[in-house]
Formats: sequence, C-alpha cells, structure tokens
Amino acid sequence: MNIQELKPGFSNLQLELLKLYANGISDQQLIEIKWLLGKYFAEKATTDMDQLIKEKGLSESDIVEKSKEHHRSANRS
Repeated sequence: MNIQELKPGFSNLQLELLKLYANGISDQQLIEIKWLLGKYFAEKATTDMDQLIKEKGLSESDIVEKSKEHHRSANRS
C-alpha cells in the first residue's frame, strides 16, 4: 500500500510525516523534529494570541483575570 492510498484517513501533515518516516530516521532526529514542531505550534499560538489581544484591546490585567476563569462544565451522569 502506498502513502497516497491512505489519504482519506490522514491529514496532509500526517502524510508528509509518513513519507519522512518511511525513509527511517534516528532517535535523535525524531527528538529534533518533535522539538521543531513544538516550537512552530508554540510560535503560531503566540502570534494568534497577540493578534486576538490587539483586536480585542485587552490589557495585561484582562489576560490575568481571564486565566483565572473556570470554563469546564461538570460532567454529572
């Protein structure tokens, strides 16, 4: 089965990673790739949050107060 046959069940990112892993990588390379992916998504989240703060005109105290709010609902069955 080639990678393209898996397409319906996988995202474009997953397909690219499967291609990479098909060639085999060392444990150190895997650690480095995981770090790079983590850094990318952290930077993306920071950029998106900065944009949201700017758009909403939020202050530092607004952010601190929002961080203290509880938004999870109790799951009572």
